[in-house]
Amino acid sequence: MASPYSQHGFRVGFDWGPVGADAVAGGLVAVVDVLSFTTAVTVAADLGIDVYPYRWRDETAVAYASQYDAHLAVGRSEAGPGDVSLSPATIRQATGVTRLVLPSPNGSTIVQRLSDSGAAVIAVSLRNRLAAAAWANERLAADPSLRVVAIAAGERWPDGSLRPAVEDLWGAGGFLSALQSDGLSPEARAAVAAYEAVADELPKLLHDCAGGRELTQYGYPDDVRIAAEIDESHSVPVLKDGKLTTSI
Repeated sequence: MASPYSQHGFRVGFDWGPVGADAVAGGLVAVVDVLSFTTAVTVAADLGIDVYPYRWRDETAVAYASQYDAHLAVGRSEAGPGDVSLSPATIRQATGVTRLVLPSPNGSTIVQRLSDSGAAVIAVSLRNRLAAAAWANERLAADPSLRVVAIAAGERWPDGSLRPAVEDLWGAGGFLSALQSDGLSPEARAAVAAYEAVADELPKLLHDCAGGRELTQYGYPDDVRIAAEIDESHSVPVLKDGKLTTSI
């Protein structure tokens, strides 16, 4: 008997966080972490940089980066001139980087968690939601049984519980709204409705939402500005052999 949480019977689904990714399985999964993992990934993809998602920035991450001869991103607050971090602005300014290990407790963790699921996993942000939807539409047309799921990464409260992040809801809804399918679950329809309600007011609302205010307060307004480059990226980062590599 299908779980009531699986959105069984609908071709397009939507849920939140790593637990939602486990509960609502799809053959094609779009992970959305607008501020900032998937935005950073699309910036990297635009520059031809492959991104290796990783959960922790610790000694194991150092070994992981060494294994793939990749550059390990530092923490946002630790970044100095020339360093690369989760900040999309630092990636855009990077030189000599072709492979990047990018730890993140939300989007990166979910992507890595899905690596053994058998699903095609893509990184989606507001920057590339149309390109990603076009890529997904080709696969929906070719495979009538394919199920597409968008997972909004969300953030974490200090106690570790999920904090739904409205920017991820908008990013997921923007992607889902461009799919050529009428088989959306109620949850997916709610995400689409959330995006369509604010589409004409982006990017202003991205700066005004809690996540945008947080980054601006911490001194990273450029990261919000880059995340608000709506539909400007044509890259579709696809997870292959442990790395998100561009599909243009």
